[in-house]
Amino acid sequence: MYNVGDLILYGRTGVCRVAEICDGSPDSAGNPQQYYTLQPLYQSCSIRIPVSNGKVFSRPIISGAEAKKLIQEMPDIPAEPYYNRNLNQLREHYRTCMESYRCLDLIVMTKSLYMKKKQAEKERKKFGTVDERFMREAEDLLFGEFAAALQIDRETVENYIAKSLQRG
Repeated sequence: MYNVGDLILYGRTGVCRVAEICDGSPDSAGNPQQYYTLQPLYQSCSIRIPVSNGKVFSRPIISGAEAKKLIQEMPDIPAEPYYNRNLNQLREHYRTCMESYRCLDLIVMTKSLYMKKKQAEKERKKFGTVDERFMREAEDLLFGEFAAALQIDRETVENYIAKSLQRG
């Protein structure tokens, strides 16, 4: 159970602050239910979900120390571009990569997509729409969590990573 003020990763919504825990209408069996009210950090809305909701993945965000460690390890994290002409299989591959919601998996996916994009640019080819969409989604989740963990603005994460790697 989360507490008011906790920062959590809530599915593809990304980082949310637990704004409130309140009683709500009973479930279908008549049992009283508690609800979280979540405030996404990078969207202007609120989300109300049952405390017992197991349908959407959620977990506490990583610590600042964990974020710094992952950033320092980025150059050594292996990644290979994934190619598939079948768009359904390509989408499914990316969905599977994202479903763990682990920062390491998102780093691998983002790195592989950057490599794929650079290769396309080198060959003067168009970077695929599916690739572009999933790269943006993975970056949003990863950079949003890094920003919250490091207590910096979301817009500065990319520069923070570049500077950290130059120092390292």
